[in-house]
Amino acid sequence: MISYDSREVLEAFSRQNGITFPLLSDKGSEAIKRYGILNTVVEEGLGPNREDPAVKADISKYISAAGTVPTFLGPMMKGVPFPGTFIVDRQGRVTSRFFEDFYVERSTVAGILKRLDGRDQPVAGTRVSTEHLEVSTYPSDAAVAPGNRFSLALDIQPKRGMHLYAPGASGYRVISLSMAEQPFIRVLPLKYPTSELYVFKPLNERVPVYQKPFTLLQEIVLEGQPAAQAAWKGKDSLTLGGTLEYQACDDKVCFNPASIPLSWTVSLRPLVLQRPTVAR
Repeated sequence: MISYDSREVLEAFSRQNGITFPLLSDKGSEAIKRYGILNTVVEEGLGPNREDPAVKADISKYISAAGTVPTFLGPMMKGVPFPGTFIVDRQGRVTSRFFEDFYVERSTVAGILKRLDGRDQPVAGTRVSTEHLEVSTYPSDAAVAPGNRFSLALDIQPKRGMHLYAPGASGYRVISLSMAEQPFIRVLPLKYPTSELYVFKPLNERVPVYQKPFTLLQEIVLEGQPAAQAAWKGKDSLTLGGTLEYQACDDKVCFNPASIPLSWTVSLRPLVLQRPTVAR
């Protein structure tokens, strides 16, 4: 991780939060400026137009979980970047990048890896088997904090000879996931993998389907604005509910649409907002 904070601040932050991976100090925000991610909204929020409604809106979106420039930081925030993640290969070349729209919302590392290559994470999950398919589902992260964007993965394997209908199939129940609504939980569009074309010769029908194992990825944002932080305070876990809906067919029979109730439980950890105490 690279931060505009001094080495002393990063050492204190690591020590106080049990961080064991390297944190790099970007003195003078030189790397931040070279990458073009310097957050210039800070200057607006500390300048003469800080009470302007448009400036306040930018502050709420791009600077602070509280919607204001924290008074205890003041000018110390100058040099802060727009938060994001760059993925580099072994040669140091940037291969992907992930940036959020709101300052308090951050993609988890496990969530990013799942979006990139579908890499499995060591998180306990649930396995469900029906006459048509098998589902193994799990969250990308065992624990999340307010503002985290993470993923729910559904690894699905059609039973032998079965196919499930993919987006674009007309007249059949396309496989989908509907999430139960909860306050301060934002559900992003379900991500589907590429399907294949199934040809049913008796009806001269061509429809997109899944016949081989595939993964659906449902991204979730645990909102982090002040009201959401207050709602999560004191809670140690979060349970999400949803329903997987699909229709399966083989080469001779189309079965009735089916539904599978699912749930996921993750631990809740507090959002770290306070500055570290630097020894003098």
